[in-house]
Amino acid sequence: MAAKKVKKLSELKGRTKEFSDLGDKIDIINELGQSEETEKELGKIEKKIKSLEKLARFSGPHDKSDAILNIHSGAGGVDAQDWAGLLLRMYQKFAESRGWTWKVLDQSFGEQHGIKSATLEISGPYAYGYLKNESGVHRLVRVSSFSAKDLRHTSFALVEVLPEIADFPAGVKIDEKDLKIDTFRSSGPGGQHMQKTESAIRLTHLPTGVTVSVQSERSQAQNKQKAMRILESRLTQKMEEAKVKEISQLKPELASGIEWGNQIRSYVMNPYKLVKDHRTGVETTQIDKVLEGELDLFIES
Repeated sequence: MAAKKVKKLSELKGRTKEFSDLGDKIDIINELGQSEETEKELGKIEKKIKSLEKLARFSGPHDKSDAILNIHSGAGGVDAQDWAGLLLRMYQKFAESRGWTWKVLDQSFGEQHGIKSATLEISGPYAYGYLKNESGVHRLVRVSSFSAKDLRHTSFALVEVLPEIADFPAGVKIDEKDLKIDTFRSSGPGGQHMQKTESAIRLTHLPTGVTVSVQSERSQAQNKQKAMRILESRLTQKMEEAKVKEISQLKPELASGIEWGNQIRSYVMNPYKLVKDHRTGVETTQIDKVLEGELDLFIES
């Protein structure tokens, strides 16, 4: 607890110093008067102030945390599974563009192509704060690569973002008796990627029915440790949801359907190119760049 407070104090002192340094720079520029050099410095200061203003918006209790991002394919068959794979890559690219690190903790591959589901751990400053509003159904419209008649196809995938909680609330305890633990071989596309030992772990919390799978580590013990951390995050979120009248305000539910009418964002490749967020109305025709991880326009809005 003391270490946590010291870390928070250090962050606040650092933020205060940044504002103080900016104030000193502005005073110096005012003394020097207007010139090409001072204009450049003012541009840098304006950019820094916008960056600090953005961080000030991250006031949620878990905004500074790393993120656990789950992707589930929905309506659309093989196309939806391929779409889920494209979304996984998109968020990996976004993380890389910010200098964050990522790791695929669990992945269930489709029978023909793409993925049925995946769990991605994203580590970086304010990762959850940036990504939390990506939760929801994402809709893709394109000419299907899996249709012999080259028909236009609509497919759906669900993105669910959780904070990775380091300090589990003292009020909730996970009793080993409440856990069903299954072990299995890590799945993969086959060949040399297949594991020969049952190192993958699936934890089921019997009282709530929450299930977590992890297969990214080599040993069963490491996978179990990681799965416990994710389970703690899921149960913590359930505690917070219980305090809210409308649970749907926090995250989408799988039971509501990963299909038409529930989407938060549409990605259209045919007959025109457009990405539109239905909550903010923000849109762009640069769909290729968006799928390469350029999400700042939507995240900031």
